[in-house]
Amino acid sequence: MTEPTPTTTPEHLPPQRLHALDNLRALAMWLGIVLHVSAIHWVNPSPLPWRDEQRTIVADLLGAFIHSFRMPVFFILAGYFVAMLLHQHGAGGMLKNRAKRLGLPFAVFWLPIFSACVVLALLFVHRMARGTWGLDPVLLQRQAPNVPQGPSTMHMWFLWMLLWLCVLTAALHRFGGAPVRRIGSALAAALGFIGASWGGFMVLALPLAVTGAVYPNGIVTPNGSFLPPLAEWVHNGLFFAFGLSVYACREHLLPLFTRRAWAYAAAGLPFFFGTLVLMEMLRQPDRPIAHLPFWIALAYNCATWLWSFALIGLALRYMPRRNAVLGYLADSSYWVYLVHMPATIGFGALLFGVPIPALGKMGLNIAATTLLCLATYHLFVRFTPVSILLNGKRHPRKIQGVLAHANP
Repeated sequence: MTEPTPTTTPEHLPPQRLHALDNLRALAMWLGIVLHVSAIHWVNPSPLPWRDEQRTIVADLLGAFIHSFRMPVFFILAGYFVAMLLHQHGAGGMLKNRAKRLGLPFAVFWLPIFSACVVLALLFVHRMARGTWGLDPVLLQRQAPNVPQGPSTMHMWFLWMLLWLCVLTAALHRFGGAPVRRIGSALAAALGFIGASWGGFMVLALPLAVTGAVYPNGIVTPNGSFLPPLAEWVHNGLFFAFGLSVYACREHLLPLFTRRAWAYAAAGLPFFFGTLVLMEMLRQPDRPIAHLPFWIALAYNCATWLWSFALIGLALRYMPRRNAVLGYLADSSYWVYLVHMPATIGFGALLFGVPIPALGKMGLNIAATTLLCLATYHLFVRFTPVSILLNGKRHPRKIQGVLAHANP
C-alpha cells in the first residue's frame, strides 16, 4: 500500500463531499437526543442523576452503540474543517472563525442552558425521591454523590474543548515556524498512512485504551470541568488530529473510506459485541466496572475507529449532496445540539411515574424533544440574527416570492 500524500489544493475534491460531512454531522447531532434519552432508562449505572423507574437493556445497548462513535466522529469532522479553514484563511482567519462559531455561542448560551438543566434536574430528582414537584439541591447530591459540584460545561463540553484545540492548532501553526509545520505535515502523513492500513485502527486504538482503562466501564467520559483532565485531552485530541490528517490526505483517504465503508462497519461488530459480552461477565450488580482490562478497552476502541471510518464513507457514498431535508437538519443541528439536553430532562420528568413501558417513554421523549427543538429553531432561529451567530447566515423568509405569485 502506498503512503497517502498530503495535498494542498481543495479543487482536487468535488465540493459536494463537504455536504456529505455536513449531513453526517447533522445526523450525529440528532443522535445526541437518542443518547441522552436512553440514559434515563439504563438498567446499568448511569452517570446522570435523573433516572426513570421504567428501564430496559435496550436503552443500555443503544447508549453504548451511539457513544462508541458519535463524539469521535464529531472530533474527526471538526479537525477536518479546521484544517480546511487553515488552508483557506490561515491561522488568524481560522481562529477568528472558530471564535465566532464556538466561543461566542458558548458565551451566550452556556449560562441560560446550564440554569435550565439544573432546575429541570432538580425537578426530576424531586419526582424520583418524593413523587412531587419541588426543588431541593440536597436530593440531587444524594442521588449522584460523585457528580462534580459547581458550574459545569454539561453537554457543551464539546464546544469548550474544541475551542481550545483550535487555539492550540493556530498557535502551533503561526508561532511554531517552518520546523513545526514540517513536523505537522509528517504527523499528518503518518496518521493518514495508519488510517489507510487495514490494521491501522488497532494502532490508533492503543492510546485510547490506555486512557480509557482507568475510567469506569473503560470509557473516557467528560466530567464537565472547565479544566478537563489530561485523559480527555489525549482521547479527544487524537480524533481531532486525525481529522486534520484526513484533510491533508483527503484525495486518498476519503475515496478509501467510501470503498471500504461496509467492510469497516462489519468489522466493528465483533469488537463491539464482544466487548459488551465480556463487560457483562465482569460487571457487579448496580456498580460500574472500576478498572476495565486493557485488552477489553482496546477492543471497544477498535470498534470506535472502524465505525468512525465507516460512517464517513457511508456519508460520502449515500449522502453526497444537500437536499431539502438533510439541508434543513444540517442548518438546525447546532441549535438542536445546544437546547436538546434541557428538553430531554424536562420531558423525562413529565413522563416519570406514567405507566408506560420504557421503550414507549423513550419514543415519546425523543419525538417530543425533536419536535420542540425543530419548532424553536424554525420560529426563533432560522430567520433571525441567532442563525447568523450559529451558522454564519440568516435564511430569508420567502414572503416576497409568495406576494409576487399572489399579485401577478
